[in-house]
Amino acid sequence: MEKYFAHETAIIDDGCNIGKETKIWHFSHIMANCKIGDKCNIGQNVVISPNVILGNNVKVQNNVSVYSGVICEDDVFLGPSMVFTNILNPRSAIVRRDKYIKTLVRKGASIGANATIVCGNEIGKYALVGAGAVITKPVKAYALVVGNPAKQIGWVSEYGHKLNFENDNIATCPESGMRYKFDGDNVVEI
Repeated sequence: MEKYFAHETAIIDDGCNIGKETKIWHFSHIMANCKIGDKCNIGQNVVISPNVILGNNVKVQNNVSVYSGVICEDDVFLGPSMVFTNILNPRSAIVRRDKYIKTLVRKGASIGANATIVCGNEIGKYALVGAGAVITKPVKAYALVVGNPAKQIGWVSEYGHKLNFENDNIATCPESGMRYKFDGDNVVEI
């Protein structure tokens, strides 16, 4: 008996390591040698390319392709139809499979629907990438970024709420009560 669920239309290639309680839905393809953690949810029409690593509790919404070179840590959310790249200068007639550029999505980060992540950029922990944003440079931990090209417009808590810093450079998440300090050019949990 499998420790994960895969819909009958899903294709899972040899050599994959899929964690317990993970769910793989309709028409998705998990390619060779992927590592997918526990309690992940892989939506409809998703492709996970060879050697991709997904941590625990990663949510991949419908119509997402996670290309070779991408690593997502625990608790990452990939919104519907968001896009990763893995080559900076793709050409149909030139094979560059040995030139994939790594993209790292840190713990708890969320990427909104239809966003594009240009390869080689790290998305910081608990960052929130707005729907339709185009990421062309690294995103800091807890940053809120939107637009094309994406610009930082604020900071968010681990629960995804925009943080409002008072005179003492302290902010509190309205949902969790967790406190954050604005420290120079970064935000840290206190």
